[in-house]
Amino acid sequence: MTGTDALDATRRGREMERAAAETADLLVVGGGITGAGVALDAASRGLRVVLVEAQDLAFGTSRWSSKLVHGGLRYLATGDVATARESAAERHLLMTSIAPHLIRPLPQLLPFLPGVSLRQRAAGAVGMGLGDLLRVQARTPRAVLPPPRPVTAGTARRLVPALEGRGLRGGMLSYDGQLVDDAKLVVTVARTAAAHGAWILTRVRALRLRADGAEVADVLSGERFELRARAVVNATGVWAGGLDGGIAVRPSRGTHLVLDGALLGQPSAALTIPHEGSISRYVFALPQRSGRVVVGLTDEEAPGPVPDVPEPSEAEIAFLLASLNRVVETPVRREQLLGAFAGLRPLIDSGADRTADLSRRHLVAVSDAGFVSVLGGKLTTYRRMAEDAVDLALATRTIAAPPSRTAGLRLVGIDDALARTRLSEPAVPIAEGVAVRRADVEYAVRVEGALTADDVLDRRTRIGFVAADRARCLPVVEQLVAEVLAEG
Repeated sequence: MTGTDALDATRRGREMERAAAETADLLVVGGGITGAGVALDAASRGLRVVLVEAQDLAFGTSRWSSKLVHGGLRYLATGDVATARESAAERHLLMTSIAPHLIRPLPQLLPFLPGVSLRQRAAGAVGMGLGDLLRVQARTPRAVLPPPRPVTAGTARRLVPALEGRGLRGGMLSYDGQLVDDAKLVVTVARTAAAHGAWILTRVRALRLRADGAEVADVLSGERFELRARAVVNATGVWAGGLDGGIAVRPSRGTHLVLDGALLGQPSAALTIPHEGSISRYVFALPQRSGRVVVGLTDEEAPGPVPDVPEPSEAEIAFLLASLNRVVETPVRREQLLGAFAGLRPLIDSGADRTADLSRRHLVAVSDAGFVSVLGGKLTTYRRMAEDAVDLALATRTIAAPPSRTAGLRLVGIDDALARTRLSEPAVPIAEGVAVRRADVEYAVRVEGALTADDVLDRRTRIGFVAADRARCLPVVEQLVAEVLAEG
C-alpha cells in the first residue's frame, strides 16, 4: 500500500486539485460496490486512479441489498449454473481471503410446513445439496460454511421461535454468507483503494464521458472542470445509460421490510420461504446484528426515470408480509413495521417478459465513445466484475499493467472508533436506545468519507432504516458532523 486509508474532506479537496491538474491512468465513474471495486483493482496494479461519485459512497443500489454474500441457490434452480459457480467462487474469496472480518456464516432454514409443498421441499433440499457441491468446488471449508442438513421440528423452533408449530415437520438447514453491512463493504473497498493510492472524490458529478476523460462538476461548489485519463470506466449502475446511450438498462425494484427481531423471537437463523407455486423464487427473513430482521425481497419492473431513492410500493409490502405470515405463528401486521426500503437492480434488457427472468450475469463492453461500461451482476461478484472491467479498459486503450491482484488482497480493517477520537465524551450514545456513539460519528467523517449528516445516518450507521430513530438523531449528528469538519 502507498498511503493512508482514511477518507476525509481535507483529503478530498487536496486530491481534487491534483486530479484536475494531472492525467490519471484510469478514471472510474460511480461510487457503488462496482466502482469502488474497479478503483481497488486498478490501484492495486500500480495504476494512478481517480474515482468520482455524484453523491456519496454506496448512495445507490449497493446499500439496498439483502446483505448476503451468497452462492446462488436461485441460479441453480433456474439452471444458470455458470452464475451460481461464479457466485460460489467469489463468496469463497470474500469469506476466506478478502473480507472475513465483514462477513459471517448465516444459517438459513427452509421449514417443512403445510404451506411449503412437497415439490418445494424437494427442490429446496436438492438445490441446497447442489449448492454445497459448488462450495466444495470453490474449496470453502466446512468450518466457514457448514454443509446442509435436515433438522427436527424442535430445532427449527429453537432457530426461529416464531415459526408456526402446527404441521411443522422439521426442515432443511443450509448456510450462506451475511455482510455486517453492504454500505460498509463499499466504504471499506474504497478505503482500501485509497490506501493503494486511488483518489476517491465524492460529490463530483460526471456530465459527459470520453475515452480520455470527462467533464465533471463539483456538486459542493458548482465548479466545472475537465478530468483527463488514459482510460475511463462507467460504473454507474442503473444510471449507466445516461452516460452510455448504447446500453439498455432495465431496472428491477427489490423491496425489503425492517422488523423488530422480537416479533419473531430474535431468530438465530434466516427463514427461507418459497413463493407460492414456485421452486426458484424465495422470500427471506434475515436476522441482523442490530436485533432487527430484514424481510425481502421483491423483483418488480421499475420503468421510467431513475429516482435517487426508490420507494417500496404498498403491494410489495403486502406481498412480503403475506409471505412471512404463511410460516409464522403470530402474523406480523403492517403497523408493526419499523421501516421499508427498496433498491433498483441494474439489469441488462435482453427482451425477457419479466425482470425476474433477466440474467444476473454482468456486462462489460466498450461504448461507441471508447470508454468501458460495466453493469449487471451481483454484489457477491463485484470483484470479478471489476477485474473484467479493468482488463478490458487496459486492452482497449493499450495500457500496460500487471494482472489483477484482488483475489488475494485483504480489505482494510474497521478500527475501534475510540482509537481515533478527538471529541469529548466519545463513548456516549447519540440518543437513548441507539447503539451509535459520538465517536462513531466522528469516525464516519474522519475515516469513512462522510461529509454530511445524511451520509452518517443513511450510509455509515444505517440509523436511517427506521424513520423515527433518524428524526431524533438528526440534530445531534448534524452538530457533530459540523464540529468535526470545522476541526479538519
